[in-house]
Amino acid sequence: MRPEILFPLFAPVTSLKGVGPRVATMLEKIAGPSVVDLFWHLPVMMIDRRYAPSVADAPEGAIVTLEVRVDRHEKPHNRRSPYRVQCSDDTGFISLVFFSARDDYLRRILPEGQTRIVSGRVESYQGNKQITHPDHVVSVDKREKVEIVEPVYPMTGGLSAKVLGKAIAGALAQVPALDEWLDGPLVQQRGWPAWKTALESVHHPEEPTDLLPEAPARQRLAYDELLANQMALALVRRRMRQGRGRSIEGSGDLQAALENHLPYELTGAQRQAVDDITDDMATPKRMLRLLQGDVGSGKTVVAFMAALQAIEAGAQAVILAPTEILARQHLATLQPFCEALDVDIALLTGRDKGKSREAILSSVSDGTTQLLIGTHAVLEEDVRYHDLGLAVIDEQHRFGVNQRLALAAKGDNPVDILVMTATPIPRTLTLTAYGEMDVSRLMEKPAGRQPIDTRAMPDSRLDDVMAAVSRAINQGAQIFWVCPLVEESDALPVTAVEDRHRSLVAQFGEERIGLVHGRMKGADKDAQMQAFQAGEKSILVATTVVEVGVDVPNASIMVIEHAERFGLAQLHQLRGRIGRGAEKSTCLLLYDPDISETAKARLKVIRDTEDGFVIAEEDLRLRGAGELLGTRQSGLPAFRLVNLEAHAELLPMAHDDVALILEKDPDLQTPRGKAIRTLLYLFQRDEAIRFLGSG
Repeated sequence: MRPEILFPLFAPVTSLKGVGPRVATMLEKIAGPSVVDLFWHLPVMMIDRRYAPSVADAPEGAIVTLEVRVDRHEKPHNRRSPYRVQCSDDTGFISLVFFSARDDYLRRILPEGQTRIVSGRVESYQGNKQITHPDHVVSVDKREKVEIVEPVYPMTGGLSAKVLGKAIAGALAQVPALDEWLDGPLVQQRGWPAWKTALESVHHPEEPTDLLPEAPARQRLAYDELLANQMALALVRRRMRQGRGRSIEGSGDLQAALENHLPYELTGAQRQAVDDITDDMATPKRMLRLLQGDVGSGKTVVAFMAALQAIEAGAQAVILAPTEILARQHLATLQPFCEALDVDIALLTGRDKGKSREAILSSVSDGTTQLLIGTHAVLEEDVRYHDLGLAVIDEQHRFGVNQRLALAAKGDNPVDILVMTATPIPRTLTLTAYGEMDVSRLMEKPAGRQPIDTRAMPDSRLDDVMAAVSRAINQGAQIFWVCPLVEESDALPVTAVEDRHRSLVAQFGEERIGLVHGRMKGADKDAQMQAFQAGEKSILVATTVVEVGVDVPNASIMVIEHAERFGLAQLHQLRGRIGRGAEKSTCLLLYDPDISETAKARLKVIRDTEDGFVIAEEDLRLRGAGELLGTRQSGLPAFRLVNLEAHAELLPMAHDDVALILEKDPDLQTPRGKAIRTLLYLFQRDEAIRFLGSG
């Protein structure tokens, strides 16, 4: 149960004064639905209104707070002209300019002959100073309300800074004094404020340096969030490894037979990973291993070897894939080997209904099916295994801890877990997302893989690309053509996949051009993919649904339109769809020449290297963790306060801190332990609390 002291923080934002349903919808869009979400919505800039020069000394472009006399109102003759209020002090004159203003309102707040405090940005018009729509106009006795530093927050359309500011102030008024969960010497050594002080401080910056991630208050809050993250992962790991163990040892016969059937030798890295997994599965503790491999490094074979070990031991294995396309591809890849090895394999997706689904479920529950491949469907309650020994989760970044737990609970005995990702993840993020796992990395590519010639060119050269594509398909090449949108958008002037499909059909004929995107029905997508894989289509026009796992060895050209709109890791994944056969492969990145420096840097990185781990580190440096995988469904923790580049040194500290805490206080029952329970609730890591004893 969440501690009572936190109840007000998890109340809806409508519990705050002045926040009705309309404002709540906008607050939820930028921060979240609860009061606590406003705590984590930090300012990105500040406006300093403490500068109060005379009118004569007020420089153009500066934000100033002036004390002025109101001399006269100049109402315009027509609505399109501005309303001017002429003001002065002993040193000079300044105009206050208003458009579409009501004169009764302006005369009330700026009465002629009286003195007012006015704050805004100074401009020059025809040699005269003016402030257009001042931010503040108050009487002299309210000067202290204006001469302040104002935080500037990320906003959304329709929400005013004033309304957001009041909502955040209302939220901060609810901040309770909580027991300290950090180690006293650490707080002292780093010069960090207490939690409540830090929270109030980040929302009331005094100097520009207070906005930096290195500021003590921001560092403190980032460490709190990292500590909650690392503690939650440690508790998950402990839970998954607890209880009676199970040793899964095979004879090695099926694995040896598979090696004889493979058309290539395993790489050294693959052999090492297989050895690690074999050893893990043989021990009585539950395996919890992450297999990281760059695009095309051969993770599927390693996972299949692990599955064969479970099958040799008389258990079953399941492979969970994030999309139906990938699940079907795994089936197509592994089925010939399963037939040769006399292993019973089946596929289960959301598309299986009625009697066909019942037949699959029956063969899984009675043990006939030894290897099950599927999508989220394999997690459903009515899927019962005869004796599940190994669960493999492919493209782990599409799933979270909860799916790992759901699969682990599927067996009557402890289930070994192997998770795989082809998205290379920097070491920093490996710790934050997979801190509870042992890690194997496949750093080599199988022999015979061709380097890919990657070129970036402005989209003005589209005609040249079309000509090159025409020559290539006449020579029998196959081409992926990727666009960022399904249909044309008014907001984004980028070529949509359906428009590009139409233009390529017009040029090359409908029979040669395929189309795949996320809004198509599963059966239609499969038919298009199968036609492309079978060589019936020369060009497959697609969105990023082809990003993961699609294997067409004959495809040797990848065209990516508006490459500047994709993340580095995403570009690397897309490029990995080619270079899988004997032909020399080329990746063409088309970009809008009017792009940011960061986008240029991204394209340079992807052009210069094919090493996914180098690319991932660069992506973290260039874009930060929030967008690292180019997808919001990353399964990575959604940090609100942590900037993983700026706060990288805090992560191992939090990791080590957690190990020490759990060694001394495994059930978090000491005063510090109980404070850490509150911290876990505060950062909504509630699922981890379930793995603790009572108290």
